Amino acid sequence: MLDISKIREQFPILKRTVADGRPLVYLDNTATSQTPHSVVEAIVDGYEHTKANVHRGVHTLSQEATDKVEHTRRRVAAYINAASHEEIIFTRGTTEAINLVAASFGSRFLRGGEIILTVMEHHANIVPWQLLAERNGLVIKVVNISDAGALDMEMYRDLFSDRTVTAAFCHVSNVLGTVNPVKEMVAIAHSHGVPALVDGAQASPHMRIDVQEIGCDFYAFSSHKMYGPTGVGVLYGRRELLEEMPPYQGGGEMIGHVRLPEGTTFAALPFKFEAGTPDYVGIAAFAAALDFMEQTGIEAIAAHEHELLEYATARLMEIKGMRIFGTTEGKEPVISFLVRDIHPYDMGMLLDRLGIAVRTGHHCAQPLMERLGIPGTVRASFAVYNTREEVDEFIKAVTRVSNMF
Repeated sequence: MLDISKIREQFPILKRTVADGRPLVYLDNTATSQTPHSVVEAIVDGYEHTKANVHRGVHTLSQEATDKVEHTRRRVAAYINAASHEEIIFTRGTTEAINLVAASFGSRFLRGGEIILTVMEHHANIVPWQLLAERNGLVIKVVNISDAGALDMEMYRDLFSDRTVTAAFCHVSNVLGTVNPVKEMVAIAHSHGVPALVDGAQASPHMRIDVQEIGCDFYAFSSHKMYGPTGVGVLYGRRELLEEMPPYQGGGEMIGHVRLPEGTTFAALPFKFEAGTPDYVGIAAFAAALDFMEQTGIEAIAAHEHELLEYATARLMEIKGMRIFGTTEGKEPVISFLVRDIHPYDMGMLLDRLGIAVRTGHHCAQPLMERLGIPGTVRASFAVYNTREEVDEFIKAVTRVSNMF
């Protein structure tokens, strides 16, 4: 059992009041989670005591900053069970990580090749592939879903052909909460000799990730959804693929030796893909966020979040005209809903006036909204610091707003 009140003490923002003095009920965790004091302290310590550019200096501050970054790299590798810390590339977020793979790994894909995506993907796992398809003359194939929000696995299998060059899919839907059978999906792709990328942005805050068990070729996720700093992301890639890939960006850090007019050589992994000065303070602080999750207990976090999900779902369904999108078994703690014909923006704006922070709109998943036949939803999502009392306030607020229309 978690002591949620003690956990909440680590998040000063949760003591805020909004909307004319109402206590904040923060239910927008799928967009970004809040940050515990230990992570903020790590950021402050980095700026106050070890701020110096990494990997480039022989002086003490630079070496200390470098050590912190490389400690986090090893920490992340252990956290997701990568075979080597050299398979961990730091990016600005999941979006940049997927763009890196599409632009670099995808540069080898020839005209007529086919990319398999799913209709539930975040735009970050759609648009980079569309840009690549336009450049290289590729074709995108799309897997549909059931009305409950489950992937059509028979369709997924049937889309593979001798023209398929890659498959990319989310581990968890940011709208539906659906947990996809990624291990099976990767195995199917590999049976056709096709590499697979997994967008893990919505899975990494809620479950243990084991990239070797999943068997994926690439896995991407973000710090800011895992109680960590913004502007820090991770790309895991299998070493043999990363070594074959050309650099994504050019500049400092990623070079071996630069010659003019030509003849530049590139650094070894992982630095080949980390051009320029990184957010080394944020990267170092990400280790503190991983510490927070593991010390709290990843399984305990998941159990608490699922308890809130089940309770909130049952209470919401008591409201007349309630529609919840995404009803698969074992879904993650996300509830996307509409009440009758109330526009999601109107619902979200009025909930904000009652102190409830939720997300409204298409959630960067417009193709999914088109599949569902709706313009958008209201989305409530839970984290370890949320409580049943907050769910009660949320339900009370949704009921009040619903009765206004």
